[in-house]
Amino acid sequence: MSELQAALLAIGAGVVLLVYLFGWWKQRQYRRRFSEAFGESKEDALYGIDSAPIDPSIEMINVDALDALDAELEEPAEFSAAPEPTEPCVLLDARFDFIIELHLTEPATSAVLDGLWQRKFDFHKPLYVCGLTVRTETWERAVQESPALYKQFRVALQLLDRGGVISSAKLGDFRDLVLGIAKRINADTQLQDMQEAHREAQAFDAFCAEVDQMVGVNLLPPGNRQLQGSKISEAASLAGMKLESDGAFHLFDSLGRTLMTLANMDGSPFQHLTLPHATCSGLTLMLDVPRVENPAETFDSMVKLAHALARDMQVNLVDDHRVQLTDAGLDLIRAKIAEVEARMRENRLIPGSAEALRIFS
Repeated sequence: MSELQAALLAIGAGVVLLVYLFGWWKQRQYRRRFSEAFGESKEDALYGIDSAPIDPSIEMINVDALDALDAELEEPAEFSAAPEPTEPCVLLDARFDFIIELHLTEPATSAVLDGLWQRKFDFHKPLYVCGLTVRTETWERAVQESPALYKQFRVALQLLDRGGVISSAKLGDFRDLVLGIAKRINADTQLQDMQEAHREAQAFDAFCAEVDQMVGVNLLPPGNRQLQGSKISEAASLAGMKLESDGAFHLFDSLGRTLMTLANMDGSPFQHLTLPHATCSGLTLMLDVPRVENPAETFDSMVKLAHALARDMQVNLVDDHRVQLTDAGLDLIRAKIAEVEARMRENRLIPGSAEALRIFS
């Protein structure tokens, strides 16, 4: 090997080493920024906008239709699989489920409900079938192929969700279907008064509409600067967020439930293949209040995450009118979230519970 070739090899190796060291140093700088962001609260990291008072009411978006600790954000955890759903037979509630009990004259499998299974999707609301087993004397969710013998069934139709209350006509169709099956198999029945159940569901739906709140914080770069998709992906990943099929980055709790999302401010979904080369004019960090445990505490973590992203991407935290969000305004928003949380608890609907996830879906 000539001296020239040896020199060129040495130079090439040096360049590779420098590139590696630069990448390592850059990654460390990113992690240090996020670590500092989730420590003691410091002054706002907002850029290029003078402080201005805001009307905090504009931050609460009625869609009408955490129990996460700060430590989870300080040290982002790997995404974990979603937990098994809570047994629906425990969750049935006459406030938002229309329940018909069937007492069988002799034990039978769930196949005896033939006719129900074929129409379970006709009512456009979730339908649950629970059976009281002969062997264990316990309630379990029954499906068409269940081999167990049951001596009693509870057939329940969920009356409301974010799509509103089921129509009285659909509810009547459901009642008539189940009562027809009960007559065919000579089962005794027990059920609520349909009209009263429908009225109560409408009243409960009105309450749910009042507490169905989403809070959004916009991250907007100053001037006409565009945010680079690669930068967004890197910042979101370092914060523990993962891009999901809905086109938004999700931050999950230890059970795999969404705590908050980071999405394109114009509503366009992010896609894995195109994100590295994409740009956008701003981002929105969103909290779905009734679907998270301890929403006020979750909002605290959300604000810290917003400030961390603002520092890293050099963006401003603004409302939908592009007015700077101040600490005082954020405190008032938190107070409103705490009020919603208290109202839900007073009405025996715990934020982030299995019941709340059923209704606010």
